Amino acid sequence: MVLFGTPFTGVSAQMRSKKFAGLTGNQLKLLALIAMTCDHVGLQLLPRFIILRVIGRLAAPLFACMIAEGCRYTHHRGRYLGRLLGMAALCQIAYFAAMRSLYQCIFVTFSLSVCLIYALDSAARRRTPPSVLLAAAALAAVVFITVGLPRILIHTDFDVDYGLWGVMLPVLVYLGRGKWEKLTLFAVGVLLLGLHYGGIQWWGLLSVPLLALYNGKKGVRNIGPLFYWYYPVHLVVIYGLSLLL
Repeated sequence: MVLFGTPFTGVSAQMRSKKFAGLTGNQLKLLALIAMTCDHVGLQLLPRFIILRVIGRLAAPLFACMIAEGCRYTHHRGRYLGRLLGMAALCQIAYFAAMRSLYQCIFVTFSLSVCLIYALDSAARRRTPPSVLLAAAALAAVVFITVGLPRILIHTDFDVDYGLWGVMLPVLVYLGRGKWEKLTLFAVGVLLLGLHYGGIQWWGLLSVPLLALYNGKKGVRNIGPLFYWYYPVHLVVIYGLSLLL
């Protein structure tokens, strides 16, 4: 019994030590990157493979959650927002130069999210008339940019990626204070996206169980810069391939 019991006991202890500990923020970002790439490949190169677009519905909600976590834990809020704004400007210049498009990319969406989060957070902490007024102005600006401006510029392709509810999704997650409160608000936000856009967007609800596995840890390595540069580079590659096909 000892002969057979010892190794199996060791294996059992080893298996317990390797028990699944959930997904880190970095792992969720990588999943979102993969989903985003599938979505853009399906949109530009393989439109008949609808499964690629379905997988792609996971990307924006997962990135939205990570944006909220970034706002919560960053030590340099100005720098964090500056990176988003810089990438937004770079992508919009590229969009307009290549396609004469006024469509606003996801970096614009999340830049608006971060601005609104900062304004609401300031109002909650300071509770002064100027801070509350600033938060109200930020919310009004978001509604105008995402809802009003597309209607004013109706004869152009101006719109903000994922619209008002795309901007609000990171805000909802940020407002949550515990894991399950965050998850509930996240699910509400994704549900609102599904209700607004309908169709394939309902598949975004599959991001909810993935977020339920989030363990609140960042992960071993900082892969934030990977996303900032991967986004424009992969779009250029996919766009180049689409011209060849």
